Amino acid sequence: QVQLVESGGGLVQAGGSLRLSCAASGGTFSSYFANWFRQAPGKEREFVAGIRWSGAKPYYADSVKGRFTSSRDNDNNTAYLQMNSLKPEDTAVYYCAADSYYSGTLASEYDYWGQGTQVTVSS
Repeated sequence: QVQLVESGGGLVQAGGSLRLSCAASGGTFSSYFANWFRQAPGKEREFVAGIRWSGAKPYYADSVKGRFTSSRDNDNNTAYLQMNSLKPEDTAVYYCAADSYYSGTLASEYDYWGQGTQVTVSS
């Protein structure tokens, strides 16, 4: 069973950048899909970005495409989300999620979650 811990959130002005990290332990991280979700107050948790076991071909929600970059370092059991050109509507708690088999956009299908890290973008 894998444990996930996110870090790197904070307060940033619109147009700024943040890099989130998701450190995994307790499992073979390289065998899991590692995806990012976010949840804003009063809204459902939504898919942001995903990446395959190999780190190849990351995929993104349309709302972040071209601004966010998902990557992973399996040797260090860590996934990353580089967020550039941040907008106030990106404000949310960001979660890392992992699963052995599922790599889609439904949050309910993921077995493992981190505690989340707050990202606040001021206008």
